[in-house]
Amino acid sequence: MAKECSNTSCDKSSCEGCPSREGQGIPKEVSKTGARIGRVIGIISGKGGVGKSFVTASLANMYQEKGFRVGILDADITGPSIPRMYGITGQAVGNDNGILPRVTKNGIEIMSVNLLLPDEDEPVVWRGPVLSGVVKQFWTDVCWGDLDYLFVDMPPGTGDVPLTVFQSLPVDGVVIVTTPQDLVSMIVTKAYKMAEMMGVPVYGIIENYSFIKCPDCGKEIPVFGQSHLAAIAETLRLPVLGRMPVDPEFAEKADTGSFHEIRNQYIEAAEGMLPGII
Repeated sequence: MAKECSNTSCDKSSCEGCPSREGQGIPKEVSKTGARIGRVIGIISGKGGVGKSFVTASLANMYQEKGFRVGILDADITGPSIPRMYGITGQAVGNDNGILPRVTKNGIEIMSVNLLLPDEDEPVVWRGPVLSGVVKQFWTDVCWGDLDYLFVDMPPGTGDVPLTVFQSLPVDGVVIVTTPQDLVSMIVTKAYKMAEMMGVPVYGIIENYSFIKCPDCGKEIPVFGQSHLAAIAETLRLPVLGRMPVDPEFAEKADTGSFHEIRNQYIEAAEGMLPGII
């Protein structure tokens, strides 16, 4: 248990190194199902619509293909898309131990709120505490078993649910996803600073929608503007883990529930940056 602060006159200098200040004062949730998970990796961004689910699924596919045991916890409760990407429909079931995750065609375990709703088109109109409670249950009550990596698809921004993930789950580190627009500095910096405040390492940045390849000549066209990724990565001293294009094949596979067939070669740099299993 983290040591409680006994200083009765806290100020900035006296609280340096205090466990509560470093986010260690809140105990992590414990699995009730006996799950043993090697590494928990969060996929985050400072705004929505940048492709966090796409990156999450791509990383999961990559590590599954290399022989690791992989799972995806879909923490984007109000905008879940992971089950549809893998063609998984219907409700998850449970047993005496807990909720059983569904398994994709390439062997990835997943849990998402869409697997608990009577209809996947039902909107999730819940307040923050309820959303946060569901995320905790996805950690404590799901029978993940033995996994090497659990990738957490986070909702955008820095609100209740991302905060719950950081405080309640033993997150080893995060990957930031962004796009090649002028807002990139603000987007990445917000996500970076939240991770920093919570004492969670940032492994690097992945840029989505970087370009589209001309089908005739192969030229890379920056349809969303010139990338500012290199500059912000240098400022924050973070590695660039990949620059992904607008690829119709990727979109088609996601739309048809065939994302298990995707091998995203544009993020291969991420393989060497994520920590190995101890």
